[in-house]
Amino acid sequence: MVNSGRARVGTAAVVLSLALLLLVGVAGPSAAKPGLGPRGWAPGDLPWAPSSALVTALLWAAYLLGAGGVLLRLLAAGRDAVASADRARTAAARLATRWSTWRWPLLLGVGALLTGPFGSADHTNYAAYGRIASLGGDPYLTAPDAWPASDPVTSAVEPPWTGTVSIYGPFATAMQAVTSLVGGDNLRQTVWVWQLLVVLAWLLVRWLLLRAGSDRRRTDTLWTLNPLVFGIGVLGVHVDLLAAALALAALLLASRRPWLGGLVGGLAVSTKVTFGIAGVALLLAWWVHERSGFTRRTGALVVGALVVVVPLHLWAGPHVFDQLDRARRSISLATPWRLLFELLAGGPMAASTARNVISVASVVLAVVFVVLLARLTRGLAPATVVGTAARWVVVLSAAYTLAAPYSLPWYDLLVWVALPLLAPSVLDLVLLGRLTAMAVAYVPGRVVGMSETVERVSLAVRRRVVPYAVLAVWGWLILAAGRGSSRANAPRPPAP
Repeated sequence: MVNSGRARVGTAAVVLSLALLLLVGVAGPSAAKPGLGPRGWAPGDLPWAPSSALVTALLWAAYLLGAGGVLLRLLAAGRDAVASADRARTAAARLATRWSTWRWPLLLGVGALLTGPFGSADHTNYAAYGRIASLGGDPYLTAPDAWPASDPVTSAVEPPWTGTVSIYGPFATAMQAVTSLVGGDNLRQTVWVWQLLVVLAWLLVRWLLLRAGSDRRRTDTLWTLNPLVFGIGVLGVHVDLLAAALALAALLLASRRPWLGGLVGGLAVSTKVTFGIAGVALLLAWWVHERSGFTRRTGALVVGALVVVVPLHLWAGPHVFDQLDRARRSISLATPWRLLFELLAGGPMAASTARNVISVASVVLAVVFVVLLARLTRGLAPATVVGTAARWVVVLSAAYTLAAPYSLPWYDLLVWVALPLLAPSVLDLVLLGRLTAMAVAYVPGRVVGMSETVERVSLAVRRRVVPYAVLAVWGWLILAAGRGSSRANAPRPPAP
């Protein structure tokens, strides 16, 4: 009775959270949602533009309600999910194509396509880079403000990105160019086509997880009906969601056809280079389960990846990684590293030296987190190539996002793509804490359109509250790993 009550309250909180997020999405321009001009044949907005204070309150309420709802649903599932894991994996593949399990996800996807993106103005950057590429320019050399000011798409890019060239991989740029060709010189149409790609990728992840044997309730709790993932990834239409879907597809394909997995994995890496983590996880899984064929499988994976990576990078030109190299020394306001940077740069050393110290320290901490997360996830994955690869995706990507000096909420999406394939554990709660803190930190999302009060309060949360919340998550992870997961010494779930 207690668990069923938790589940009902959690579901109600999730539904209310999703409704608030969709409300912000269908409303007019705000401090969270940039205006996109004439709608053309794409959906428009409601004739209501919330103030910066109201939209900030709505988003904070949505994310906190959503986090609470996911927490209650996880606690309600608890041991029941563990006990039924084998049965769930057996049935999950059949559920992947059953219409009755897709009604709500499809309706939610349709709802997302009726909104305008919010939480950042990154989608205007995507549209601008695609516009430049589709018209014969080089988005890795030409910033939006260097393109003719009369262009209705590139001129919509907002500070602080107006003078920034693309940081995204060539496959991302190719997809952005495709959306530009379809949308033409109408920004709203171009962005809507990109929204369609993101929604399809989000639904594809659910299908892949079910095909891989993930429990349906766990998949929907952590992925499909997770307001944090939905608000940040789907309604925020971040390129990371496309890369995450490709990375998951690569893992599943490579377990049977390494060369095909390499092709799709090459697309993931060519969307965002950090998603090469999935390839490392796959190699570790093969080393555990397929050691006799490790060299052959690795060769096929690499060749498959090169088949797409080489042409894409030749097409994009030699400047693909220029902006990536410049960005690697940045430090986010919401990370604990920012506190250390301000302490060091404001006192004993120059800013450049402080950045070097933090870069080295973050690598050391990432290695420590890999060790802790490997301990914490022992015994949580099925003893298969896919299960072990999913475990290492969670370990490596979580260690990276937790320790990186420059980290944003949507960087967590690769973690949440693979997490449903692991059995329930305290790690679910640790990662939920991290994602919630980062989601709250980057509300309302734009750097323009805020009142002075909202700007002051939101920056205070980002700089003075959330870094300590993330420090608490670090401590929680260390404590949990020190104690060991409640399932750390349990036998691994049998292969489906």
